[in-house]
Amino acid sequence: MAGGDDLKLLGTWPSPFAIRVKFALALKGLSYEYAEEDLASKSELLLSSNPVHKKIPVLIHNGVPVCESNLIVEYLDEAFAGPAILSADPYERAIARFWAAYVDDKVLASWATMLFRGKTEEEKSEGKKALFVALDTMEGALAKCSERKGFFGGDSVGLVDLALGSQLSWLKAAEVMSGEKFFDGDKTPLLAVWAARFTELDVAKAALPDVDRVVEFAKTRQAKMAAAAAAASNN
Repeated sequence: MAGGDDLKLLGTWPSPFAIRVKFALALKGLSYEYAEEDLASKSELLLSSNPVHKKIPVLIHNGVPVCESNLIVEYLDEAFAGPAILSADPYERAIARFWAAYVDDKVLASWATMLFRGKTEEEKSEGKKALFVALDTMEGALAKCSERKGFFGGDSVGLVDLALGSQLSWLKAAEVMSGEKFFDGDKTPLLAVWAARFTELDVAKAALPDVDRVVEFAKTRQAKMAAAAAAASNN
């Protein structure tokens, strides 16, 4: 490792939050050790490294933990040489942080409601509608932020690209499971082209999980949640 840096990432393979950290590590050309966590039986290392939230991902740099995915990405950008993930301009950095937060607050929350959090068909349907609205908003954000270049970061990948790109396997899995088309060439043509371009990046090919594997994982999780709900209703 360059400069004697010891990097270890605690995560889970389907987590979009861990995936975006993998993207950042790859963009910076950094070697690291990866530890797959079992969230049903969290390791002592995870619990001691993130005692407040007890969540992944956690990046441990020379024995010091850094938590929360977007903060980890920014930390890597500041601590290591390599392609810049955030602009040097304060305003552009603020805009990127705004849209990265929107991606998690609206895009991720919507498909998670559609697949997992919605307890009724009506709630799941509302999640699907919210996802279309959020992606339409991101279409406008892409047009403005990219200045008609390839990525939200312009000519190169930036924070927003990593945030949304880390969810692509999940969004494609949601398409498979719902029969809907979320990256529509007619409704969101810029996002459709962006998604195709992003998935061709080496960092994406290396870190994005196989869509079929995500679908299988989601169906298994849905079945477990349904069984738990049924058991609770019988008590």
